Amino acid sequence: MLGVSVSGYHQHLARRRQIAQRRHLSDEALLVHISAIYAENRGAYGWPRIWRQLRRQGIRVGKLRVQRLMQKHGIQARGKRRFRVVTTDSRHQLPIAPNVLDRNFTVAAPTRRGLATLPMSPPRKDGCFWRL
Repeated sequence: MLGVSVSGYHQHLARRRQIAQRRHLSDEALLVHISAIYAENRGAYGWPRIWRQLRRQGIRVGKLRVQRLMQKHGIQARGKRRFRVVTTDSRHQLPIAPNVLDRNFTVAAPTRRGLATLPMSPPRKDGCFWRL
């Protein structure tokens, strides 16, 4: 029906049994270890750190297998929190400082001293007073 020979099918089954025997942990048992490490670190570890932790504990497992299991069961690391600036506590009972920016900046008359210090030169032929 599928166009597969009988011997090819039996070789496929034998390979699957060999792979299952080489794994010393089933997916369910490995998931228990992954969940324990994930809970220990309050969800901060992603698959690379969990994989390294498993290796340190002596559990030989591939990176892709850990990644696949975590993705399949929705286990993922918490993202970084957004940085929030908290400079002051506005609910304090201390007196508020006066607003120094709320001042009157109007000038009664232009100062003569400011006009006298400008570098002036005799007018050029084109009518410009400034030195360049």
